Amino acid sequence: MKAQHVNTLQLWMYRLYLVIFFIYLLAPLILVVVLAFNDSSYPSLPWKGFTLRWFQELFGDNRLLLSIWNSLRIAIVVSVLSVFVGTATSFALVRHNFPGKNLFYALALGPIVTPGVILGVSLLIGISNIEDLAYMLKDQGSFLGTWLVAIYKTRLFPGLGGVVLGQASFIISFVILTVSARLKKFDVALEEAAMDLGASRLGAVWRITIPFLKPALFASAILAFLLSFDNFNTTIFLVGNESTLPIHIFSMLRFGITPKINAISVVLIVVTVVLGFFSDKFSKQE
Repeated sequence: MKAQHVNTLQLWMYRLYLVIFFIYLLAPLILVVVLAFNDSSYPSLPWKGFTLRWFQELFGDNRLLLSIWNSLRIAIVVSVLSVFVGTATSFALVRHNFPGKNLFYALALGPIVTPGVILGVSLLIGISNIEDLAYMLKDQGSFLGTWLVAIYKTRLFPGLGGVVLGQASFIISFVILTVSARLKKFDVALEEAAMDLGASRLGAVWRITIPFLKPALFASAILAFLLSFDNFNTTIFLVGNESTLPIHIFSMLRFGITPKINAISVVLIVVTVVLGFFSDKFSKQE
């Protein structure tokens, strides 16, 4: 009886812990969602009635819509670039042995543990130094210098192009981890069998291996999109005169918190939960 009493007490303590944990985790998000529908000029209680006007104002804010469009474009490009480079790197790390492989693996995953601020500042300094070098080469009549200066005059660096490079520099590492874990489970004998039947190595990889990797590729693309879309600490150093959604929200916060920020947060929460659900679903497929 004593052992049964102890087990019952442990069960109730475990349940209490879970309740407290989820309250701690979800209470701020629930409050943000509730205040987004509160008919008050300030995002605070008491409740003054239900309204959708804060969501309606989002569609009338051209600067906000432009920042969302910039974030979407960047996230899509970063996702495609990260999945392509990350998958190719995963094949190199899993399928081949070469001198310095362990060092290369450490360098490939290093950006994960590198603070985003350091990545942003480092890339900004690198872009600035390359720009100075480009103008110096142009003054010397170099075609390379003229070409680089033309690129810089597009304001992609710093700008949206710099943001893409900065975000991809660490998001690729997450793709490598996801795709490599899936690739290690693949039986190479299936590729060899396809080649015995007349397929080329590239054809065997495309028809056999890539379909096997689809769950990891899809999950990696969603993860890359989410990491890119809400990135702030790297983007702020590289965005130049452009604006992404996190940068725009930060600029809005400097003038005070309004219910529009709550409305934006609700939209982001919904998008994140939906994409996270699909990412988890596809990553568990066998």
